Amino acid sequence: MEQIGLFEEESAESIYEPLASRMRPRDLSEFCGQRHLLGEGKLLRRLIENDHVSSMIFWGPPGVGKTTLARIIAEKTNARFINFSAVTSGVAELRKVMAQAEEARKSGLRTILFVDEIHRFNKAQQDAFLPYVEKGSVILIGATTENPSFEVNSALLSRCRVFVLHPLAQEELEALLEHALHDPRGYGDIRVEMPEGMIAKIADFSAGDGRTALNTLETVLMNSESEEGVIRVSENALRDCITRKSMMYDKGGEEHNQVISAFHESMRNSDPDAALFWLARMLDAGEDPIWLARRITHAAAEDVGLADPNALNVAVNCFEAVRLIGMPECAVHLAEAAVYVSLAPKSNSVYMAYEAARRDAAVHDTDPIPDAVKAAYTKLQKELGYGKNYQYPHDAPQKITNMQCMPDALVGKHYYHPTEEGKEISCKRRYEWILNWHREHDGDPERPSKFPMPFQKQ
Repeated sequence: MEQIGLFEEESAESIYEPLASRMRPRDLSEFCGQRHLLGEGKLLRRLIENDHVSSMIFWGPPGVGKTTLARIIAEKTNARFINFSAVTSGVAELRKVMAQAEEARKSGLRTILFVDEIHRFNKAQQDAFLPYVEKGSVILIGATTENPSFEVNSALLSRCRVFVLHPLAQEELEALLEHALHDPRGYGDIRVEMPEGMIAKIADFSAGDGRTALNTLETVLMNSESEEGVIRVSENALRDCITRKSMMYDKGGEEHNQVISAFHESMRNSDPDAALFWLARMLDAGEDPIWLARRITHAAAEDVGLADPNALNVAVNCFEAVRLIGMPECAVHLAEAAVYVSLAPKSNSVYMAYEAARRDAAVHDTDPIPDAVKAAYTKLQKELGYGKNYQYPHDAPQKITNMQCMPDALVGKHYYHPTEEGKEISCKRRYEWILNWHREHDGDPERPSKFPMPFQKQ
């Protein structure tokens, strides 16, 4: 088995390695977490143990074992193993590696190419993998913190099995930390005294990230008092190392998108408590409050709409307050608006109406405008019939006329289908009256009406 650029010779300097590096699992028996993939009889475990590894992508947040799994595969496989970084390597180096892999394939030797942070490759770089993956020159193993559906080319993604790695559970992190305290690679040869419950606090702080948990433990111990070979950890030492809750929240990445989705869905589902939780989580992670105010404003129009038009007023006022006041004071304005939108009656009728109209507008974008609703600004326009048969609604007894405003192909088409939620019931009643008026004043009663029964979808 040939391994290139992945493992280094041990030296005296290894004792200065970070704890997370020293404690990296050497085989599946030491691996922490991901039981859904690596438990007894699970697919990924069987693939690794039987050396039947195919092209795959490990997708998960930082510190959950993506690179460690690649290292374990390197130890188990009978193939050449090449470690390739998307951060430091380019297309030229990639093609050189692929050429070597192709020569090895002709000799009957497989090559496993591990690409860390594969999402950092652009389309052209990812395309360079394709021919070699297709003909089996290499088995590609990619690791990414980003959703591969968005960050990996569809052609490449279709040739890889995606394994989703989850954040480590509280009990898994605690077990990881306890192991580091007792294993000779960690602090097994040193006596450590710490208050009860401190391991749980470090695990909670780490938010599912095993690397963060080990780094935090190491920092706490390095900043604690040491006397006669005993490290005594105090609450103050822990407090000094944990100054702020660390959250998995990359503003440009998958976690960001999922948290904002949870926030919006909570408001849409009339769950103010969940909306407040996700709002607090985003603000605590440093999210731009102006951006959050925009999201609340969007929800007020899309999900509340005419069921409570005041929701939009509340959201816009919140936006202005956030813009003028800023953090931390504006957090309460965001909370008020989020709760109001959550509790408001819901209707997406206007949103759905616009989407339906937009689809028709794309198809009928060149349909002629009816002459009656054209503005005649010039003599030529009048001669061409602009404004012919125009009817001024304010001159009509009931402020409405039977003037055609739609293109001929869309006469009688209805996009707006009001609900009876909240205040929108008054909109529905008014709209029913308008449509019934048109049916009664539509000219020839024998001719099919331009305005069919209210809210009958076209």
